[in-house]
Amino acid sequence: MLLENKVAIVTGGAKGMGRGIALKFAEEGCDVVVNALHIEGAEKVAEEIRALGRRSLAVKADISNSAEVQNMVDETIKKFGKIDILVNNAGGVMGVQGGNIDTATEEDWDKILNVNLKGAFLVCKAVIPHMKKNKYGKIINLSSMGAVNPSVSVLHYHAAKAGVLGLTLNLAFELAPQYISVNAIVPGPIETPFWDALQPPGPERDAFFTAMTKKEIPLGRMGTPEDIAGPALFLASGLSDYVTGQIIYVAGGQPLSSHAATFLSSGERPGG
Repeated sequence: MLLENKVAIVTGGAKGMGRGIALKFAEEGCDVVVNALHIEGAEKVAEEIRALGRRSLAVKADISNSAEVQNMVDETIKKFGKIDILVNNAGGVMGVQGGNIDTATEEDWDKILNVNLKGAFLVCKAVIPHMKKNKYGKIINLSSMGAVNPSVSVLHYHAAKAGVLGLTLNLAFELAPQYISVNAIVPGPIETPFWDALQPPGPERDAFFTAMTKKEIPLGRMGTPEDIAGPALFLASGLSDYVTGQIIYVAGGQPLSSHAATFLSSGERPGG
């Protein structure tokens, strides 16, 4: 039990990578707070965690809203008394259409950065005082391959996820004297509901995934939430006590070398 008697908050924990991480942590003895925008999804995952014999709390909170974030942290402390682990997973493109410099609007930019970068900052700011108090903490931030090796222009999202890497490195330096580790995971192509905002499930998306895996992913397959949960467990556990300020690529071998993007140079996107 690598996380026995630990307490974690997983933002965006109702589906995809967040759900995979939350369940993996629970399997290793962790009590988990599952955050989501919709309480129904969070509660469903919390029930799965309870079925594994661990305690869980489902909390509805918009991580770009500081008051809602503080309420989530207060509820966590009230129920569990501490926060050992934070996984900043919540994010996405939230149905925003268009992502290059010609199509991205100021409104879209603010919306995407608020959730994907400001949100991570706000949750860290609310959680870190409790970690400092206990002189212990593990913070794991989820970035994106598009932040460092984009295959299509999603300007606001990729810029936000690049900012997450900067946030990670600065906090790692700042918090090391308090025995708080801060690391980041850069997922490659992971098959999750994230893709639904770019292209609905169906034969066309399946064909796109097949082309991408053949052309861009050395391991030759799409990743799964479980592929992300394993490295997250390492970073959340005592196995990584001498690891901070690191960026781990969990991407099937990307980026091993430069490549021609699956997306056409004309700017075509899935289904475009």
